[in-house]
Amino acid sequence: MDDKINTSPVEYAPEGSRHRRHPFGPVHSAVMSTSIGRRFFGTKSIDRLHAQMDQVEYKRTLTGLDLTLLGIGAIIGAGIFVLTGTAAKDHAGPALIISFIIAGTLCGLASMCYAELASMIPASGSAYSFTYAAMGEFLAWIVGWDLMLEYLVGAATVAVGWSSYLVKFIDDVTDSDTSVDARLVNAPFVWLESGAEYKGEKVDSAHFARNAVKCGAEWCYPWINLPAIAIVVAVTTLLVVGIKESSRVNNLFVVVKVVITLMFIFAGIKFINPQNYSPFVPAQEGPKKYGVPGIFAGAVTVFFAYIGFDAVSTTAQEAKRPQRDLPIGIIGSLSICTILYIAVSAVMAGLRPYSLIDPKAPVSTNIFEAAKAQGVNLRWFTIIISFGALAGLTSVILTMLLGQPRIFHAMAEDGLLPKTFSRLHPRFKTPYVTTITTGVICALFAGLLPVDILGNLTSVGTLLAFFFVSLSTIVLKITDPDRPRGFSVPGGKIGGFVIPALSAASVIALLTQTTPASIARVFIWMAIGAVIYVCYGYRHSELRKSYANDEKYSTETL
Repeated sequence: MDDKINTSPVEYAPEGSRHRRHPFGPVHSAVMSTSIGRRFFGTKSIDRLHAQMDQVEYKRTLTGLDLTLLGIGAIIGAGIFVLTGTAAKDHAGPALIISFIIAGTLCGLASMCYAELASMIPASGSAYSFTYAAMGEFLAWIVGWDLMLEYLVGAATVAVGWSSYLVKFIDDVTDSDTSVDARLVNAPFVWLESGAEYKGEKVDSAHFARNAVKCGAEWCYPWINLPAIAIVVAVTTLLVVGIKESSRVNNLFVVVKVVITLMFIFAGIKFINPQNYSPFVPAQEGPKKYGVPGIFAGAVTVFFAYIGFDAVSTTAQEAKRPQRDLPIGIIGSLSICTILYIAVSAVMAGLRPYSLIDPKAPVSTNIFEAAKAQGVNLRWFTIIISFGALAGLTSVILTMLLGQPRIFHAMAEDGLLPKTFSRLHPRFKTPYVTTITTGVICALFAGLLPVDILGNLTSVGTLLAFFFVSLSTIVLKITDPDRPRGFSVPGGKIGGFVIPALSAASVIALLTQTTPASIARVFIWMAIGAVIYVCYGYRHSELRKSYANDEKYSTETL
């Protein structure tokens, strides 16, 4: 049997070397000398990952340009068109610009780790596969389970924002504020923080409640967010049809939204009032409201805007030249989007006082109101902006719902999920079972839950994934230093360790600025995942089966 597909544990040593070195040396050997240690923390060799990739019948059609546009499609969307309003009004004020720089710097560090690992392990499992090769099966499962939260909830968050912009677009076209029934375009539930307003009154403690919205002069209770469900269903259908078709639609939407984003920047400059930048850092009014803490809280909020670049790595097995094209797509898309984000936030902060920014449709509404204050009617322009937002948010949903099924597929190939999830459509060669499953769950989330709780969950989940990718980069530099890398973290041997370490440290720093409730929800999700792994994944793991078939297994082979 070919060595690269040999399932015995000896195969887990890198090709060309007898043993893998491990950064924790004796501690690792002691853990791996036990049966449980081998099965929970055994790693999958990169050679075997490559062999598995060669056996999967994905269509390799994506170029470096496609991947860059895919990354832009994932990144430019909710951050600019939805969350900028919340971050500016509730946290950072005009210093939202600094929040974007902080979040962009962190993602820049993480993107270099992703680029190196993706060029070394071009697998559709993304951070899940990277962690499996570096840190073992159990942590890989936790990362994969965490990525499910990131993509599923992230897509649902953007779908909720898409619904808000659709309402804005219809209202602008019809020149009415009541053209859509509010009960059909809002979530039926809302999460209330202590001190928040509910039906005009302050609440005493944090809790879930029925959402209440204004229907004319009266309060009414929404039934479901119907447009959010509709867009998820439409995108899911497109993704089942094929990756190339999805890429073409995404490329079109990316061109539209980049052009409209540039239009907003250059048109908005004319209506900037310099007084709106003062005070640039408003005096602190609460634990996460304004001041320096508010800037970091704003960075956590807008961090959600940057997460799309990691979705590029989930298409590794559909790229023509993954070792070359993946780093281009990951770093190129992030660089372009960071520049656009900073420019948009700078313009938006100058249009209106931060306390008046509309959190639901901040881009279109705020430029309209700023122009109106100066005697200019930009109704036609806000219609264009809203259309661009719809295109932009659609491409984000598409990219996130594209990434999730491919991670499901990789986990199913490893036996950690039922084999049903590894099926490809006989004609379209897409993971249709996982795509449909993901779409259904995402539609339920989007139709029932509010955008703020969804966004916070996604941001914390993504930060944890970045943390493990950063650590995996360091571990693989120690355990497998000689393996070819299409891209290496810059800075030579020193920079190759310092940059991933800074990335991991930055993640921890940003996590300290998230709300305890958001962290608690993510850890509850991870605990549920650990139970599922013990009950199913551990028992069906392909890696565990390979250990069971080799009674002469030696810890030195790991």
